[in-house]
Amino acid sequence: MRHFLTLQDLTPDELNWVVNRAIELKRYQRQGQLHEPLKNRVLGMIFEKSSTRTRVSFEAGMAQLGGSAIFLSPRDTQLGRGEPIEDSARVLSRMVDVVMIRTFDHDTVERFAAFSQVPVINALTDDFHPCQLLADMQTFVEQRGSIQGKTVAWIGDGNNMCHSYINAARQFDFQLRIATPVGFEPATSLVAANRDRIELVSTPEQAVRGAHLVATDVWASMGQEDEQQQRQQQFANYQVSEALLDQASDDVVFMHCLPAHRGEEVNHTVLDDPRAVVWEEAENRLHAQKALLEFLLSQEE
Repeated sequence: MRHFLTLQDLTPDELNWVVNRAIELKRYQRQGQLHEPLKNRVLGMIFEKSSTRTRVSFEAGMAQLGGSAIFLSPRDTQLGRGEPIEDSARVLSRMVDVVMIRTFDHDTVERFAAFSQVPVINALTDDFHPCQLLADMQTFVEQRGSIQGKTVAWIGDGNNMCHSYINAARQFDFQLRIATPVGFEPATSLVAANRDRIELVSTPEQAVRGAHLVATDVWASMGQEDEQQQRQQQFANYQVSEALLDQASDDVVFMHCLPAHRGEEVNHTVLDDPRAVVWEEAENRLHAQKALLEFLLSQEE
């Protein structure tokens, strides 16, 4: 059984296949070419966190591949009433062909996968967001070619996106510089395991110097809303602006997984800078996840 809970669940060759396949599927769609390899297949979508891009991209993706998707919120399932995750996994995986879960605790997706008879996709947890990294890698390849050997800068919180960028540095073979305020560094275990790929630096300026890709995220993620005001003070020097991008490589691209808080982690205009590729990046969630679904379900045949 193949699951996709972090980028480590696929080999580098498999990840590159998914990225290249996503580019191909995007071309199919632009050309109006019908491609329905998942006809009559069903995706179960479990959401414990709100979403725009994740829900629309997975639901639209399954429809475009000829399948269908069922949206399940805590109000719609017995999970929301306390049914054990293991029991829900045993039942749901007998009725659908693949499951994606967007939740808080990473242990939830791991436990669900352990008892599932079908592939399980992590559509975001507090620890990792691997589907976003597939879209980010696809976007970089489309814009600049291979990311292998390049330098990437992460600015801001050492959160689930930062953790997935650390995994991506290993799997896609690039160097990653991480600039976070003191006390907001990524997980020490991930840092220790990837010392040859990453460097923790003190300032955004150090991180972006010569970088080919600069990425950031909101300062307070879902579930951290009560920390918003305090974090605004602690992260005040970690805003991405055009002036910061000027210190990166001449061919730098800027990414943000969205939604963005203009005036906080980004200034009010940087998303409209020609170096920002955030709208392509958002669209590529659709294509990258279609390629991922195709890959995982082809393993079942």
